[in-house]
Amino acid sequence: MTARAEPAGGSKLLIDFGPLLLFFLVNFLAPVSPLTKIFVATGVFMVAMVAAVAYSAIRYRSVSPLLWFSGFMVVVLGGLTLWLRDETFIKLKPTIYYLFVASLLGFGLWKDRPLLKMVLGSAYPGLDEAGWRKLTRNWALFFLFMAALNEAVWRNSSTDFWVGFKLWGAIPLTFLFAAANVPMLLRHGLTAENAKPEEPGPVE
Repeated sequence: MTARAEPAGGSKLLIDFGPLLLFFLVNFLAPVSPLTKIFVATGVFMVAMVAAVAYSAIRYRSVSPLLWFSGFMVVVLGGLTLWLRDETFIKLKPTIYYLFVASLLGFGLWKDRPLLKMVLGSAYPGLDEAGWRKLTRNWALFFLFMAALNEAVWRNSSTDFWVGFKLWGAIPLTFLFAAANVPMLLRHGLTAENAKPEEPGPVE
């Protein structure tokens, strides 16, 4: 039996970051009044997330748990944003996502089951159990930090700044953090040729 294909390279970038990029572009470029741009962008974000989930399901016959959860959150909180005409809901979405994932990872560590291995196992072959525990702990702490940072940004800045932060702040921080874990991974069984930084899922 052949191993099930998983998104990689350009396809993974498209699935994980494509919807966020569209959200950013529409918010700044849509030919509508400034007061309605965030709502148009939210609608496009919802459609793009559904498309990303569908593409992963059709092309790879699988959808990562974090992509499922992110898509669900975008549809629910995006829907509330449009229905109530209140952008607070879409701004809270990253905070809820980060806290939920951090809680799951922390619960897994408490139960001595590093859940991150289910998400990134194929990306880090050879990594020993101690490495998985440390990586899971590190990402749980990072997600807690990102939840606090998202709250600080959206509550103390304009909507346009917050949208820009999601692209120019959250994505670089996530990639830098993934890269910062590589030396630790190499000390716990990961081989140099497999040492490619991987993020657990969609950047919020």
